[in-house]
Amino acid sequence: MFGVTTSDDYQPVTWVGRYPIDVTTLLVGLHSIAAVIACILASAGGGFLSRLAFDSAAVLRGAVWQIGTYAFVHPPSGLLWFAIEMYMLFMFGREVERFIGRRAFIVLYLMLLLAPALLLTIWGLRERTAMAGSSGLHFGILVAFATIYPRVEMFLRIMVKWVALVLGAILTLQLFAARAWPELAALWLSVGAAFLFIRMRGIGPELEWWTNLKTKLQPKPKFQVVPRSTPRRVVEPENVYDSIDPLLEKISKSGINSLTASERRALDRARNQLLKKPQ
Repeated sequence: MFGVTTSDDYQPVTWVGRYPIDVTTLLVGLHSIAAVIACILASAGGGFLSRLAFDSAAVLRGAVWQIGTYAFVHPPSGLLWFAIEMYMLFMFGREVERFIGRRAFIVLYLMLLLAPALLLTIWGLRERTAMAGSSGLHFGILVAFATIYPRVEMFLRIMVKWVALVLGAILTLQLFAARAWPELAALWLSVGAAFLFIRMRGIGPELEWWTNLKTKLQPKPKFQVVPRSTPRRVVEPENVYDSIDPLLEKISKSGINSLTASERRALDRARNQLLKKPQ
């Protein structure tokens, strides 16, 4: 849609007729199935959903599956936002996957899934934390897309980098006003992880401050001044026989193979001079 495939790793997982099914499509389907199941379980009481949502106290007691299952808990009250979220994942996730490749996209998705939960688990040692839903995870996918294609125009011809920046600022202000420090830290961990993951792969426009930082951190090469060598002029002796007599004596004693390269050249020059000399 927005670009071309630049990774040899891009291969569809499967095909449905003529349509390729990639990892992003499977993730949208998996989240959609989880949302339907959540609606069914909510009508029966919804107690099972609380076991899947992240709770630092439960994780520290051994419910480690919540580190990954929290993102698939979609309560019925948020289905409208969930539909928008899945549309964004489908639109932006496919392009990120096509650009960086299937395996790299899976690594990125797992990192955005697990890193906030691990952070909140450590935070839970000090105070209890909780989390459910995948809004932060998929906002990270939007950040990854904006890092790859910052100048793509979206709503009202606004470039996607400004859309991501404005949404990030709004979410930050909301969490800051609510003093939700753990959620704020998890949000910016996702933003930073998505941005750095793409940038560390050498993707995205060159940033002047990033280039200057890398230049400062790189060790400076040590230069050594080497004096320029002046070619020496070979002075030919006036008497040709005087120049070849030592060479002929060396040949008689040790053979012609004992001559060095320079001595062979001197012998050839003397021979040429003798051939040109008038009889």
